[in-house]
Amino acid sequence: MTVLLLRLAGPLQSWGVKSRFTVRATELAPTKSGIIGMLAAAVGRRRTDPIEDLLSLRFGVRKDQPGRVIRDFHTARTLDGKESMPLSNRYYLADAVFLAGIEGDRALLEGLDEALRHPFFPLYLGRRSCPPTHPVSLGLREAGLLDALRAEPWLAAQWFQRKHRDKPFDAEMLLDQEVVQEAALPARERGAVRGSRDVPASFDPRRRDYGFRQVERLTARVSAPEPDPH
Repeated sequence: MTVLLLRLAGPLQSWGVKSRFTVRATELAPTKSGIIGMLAAAVGRRRTDPIEDLLSLRFGVRKDQPGRVIRDFHTARTLDGKESMPLSNRYYLADAVFLAGIEGDRALLEGLDEALRHPFFPLYLGRRSCPPTHPVSLGLREAGLLDALRAEPWLAAQWFQRKHRDKPFDAEMLLDQEVVQEAALPARERGAVRGSRDVPASFDPRRRDYGFRQVERLTARVSAPEPDPH
């Protein structure tokens, strides 16, 4: 099995699954639809292009630095400045760092890895106002998705790691349920399961459509490296 690992970090991120009129919420971790959208942008696909090959990828994420939710009271006017647009509340994650992994066919992942390093369209973390810091791609790993997420070094910022230097940090992981089922973990290691409507059938603005997936919650214990004595 082959996994492509991604580092998702930036001043702001916003991973919406639902928006209610003037309230634009964010999930507390990257969504599968958001990542598939990023991959499609990287390879140069437009919103009306097919994405069936990307839907075959299995997805998981590790919260290395959960960040905090902030609210932006958003105002806007028309281009000529004559009319005000509806006021809205938009929510973001600030100072968050995530390790995400996608598992699938090696040839497909090699192409996605190259595209993320040289994207056709600009990449963003859920919204266009949220550019990522680089590098986004951490390269390929020959492992299962669960093992790859568990084995990767902690990606949190040094200041966040210092806050947790006295004891290990249990990073929450969210994975497609079938990944966890195939791993045949003991019942004591299994976590809560929830549904998430973030599987895009189409990004076409004329008929956007999303399906459900089952997401399982696990934890991975990560630790800050020992300080250099020199």
